[in-house]
Amino acid sequence: MEFVRTPDVHFENLPDWPYAPHYLEWEGLRVHHIDEGPKDAPVALLTHGEPTWAYLSRKMIQPLLDLGFRVIAYDLAGFGRSDKPVDDAWYVIERHCERIRHLIETLDLTDITVFVQDWGGPTGLRQAVDMPERFSRLVIMNTWLHHDGYEYSDGIKFWRDSACNPLWLAAMEGYFPSGGIVALSSRRPETDHAAIRAAYEAPFTAGGESRAGTRRFPWCIPNWEYEAGNGKDQERCFEALKTPGKPVHVIFGDADGVFTPEWGKQWASMIDGATFDTIPNAGHFVQEEAGDEVIEVFAKRAGLA
Repeated sequence: MEFVRTPDVHFENLPDWPYAPHYLEWEGLRVHHIDEGPKDAPVALLTHGEPTWAYLSRKMIQPLLDLGFRVIAYDLAGFGRSDKPVDDAWYVIERHCERIRHLIETLDLTDITVFVQDWGGPTGLRQAVDMPERFSRLVIMNTWLHHDGYEYSDGIKFWRDSACNPLWLAAMEGYFPSGGIVALSSRRPETDHAAIRAAYEAPFTAGGESRAGTRRFPWCIPNWEYEAGNGKDQERCFEALKTPGKPVHVIFGDADGVFTPEWGKQWASMIDGATFDTIPNAGHFVQEEAGDEVIEVFAKRAGLA
């Protein structure tokens, strides 16, 4: 398999990112995660989606360590410090699910509280459904699971139409502006847009070929690509999580036009015992804008504050 490996130098001097990299070998790829805190502590597993990486969760890490968690934040294949296959067709959602399962099983993680957002929802919640004995609590942020009757927002439709437009991609020579996408999604005036652009562009140093994963996620949305997007498994997980057998906290940024707070509230109402909260003036990448606020809400709901 042909892949790109981002040189370590591109990750030096990132703001608020003092964490040592850890690597596993998976299907011929070197895949990255951070692992902080006591090895015998309850696990906080931090996911990411499109087009981000573990850096997205940096504002959550120290607060979770302060609460007594072992914190693990991973990079999917094609993102962050993980190796990046250059073939767009390699990227289907099942492969991302397999990568996360490999991490959990290799590190033998148990007593997991998983924090999911964006594509971290379909890929991370899948693990909680398939390995329920390893999970203690679920925190759901600005995401979804495909199911019959789900109404895709105008924001999702616009995003997919734009991100999958062959004329746009051709004009950009395959360049997918990850940093710009995250920066432009910010809803808070104090945001340092230049720093955000730099941090989310850092993983992609080989032009268009290193960005296959970022191009592929929008294409895989199961409303349009049911098989590649694991539509059947998403539907299965959506039904299973109506009766999760463990606490679920739904926490949405309230200024997201992709996965709206109205959808978050509706979903929480379908899950037995779930709580619902919003983070004011936070958009789609709620961890980026307000990760510390997410943990404050979580700690109160979980009885840890």
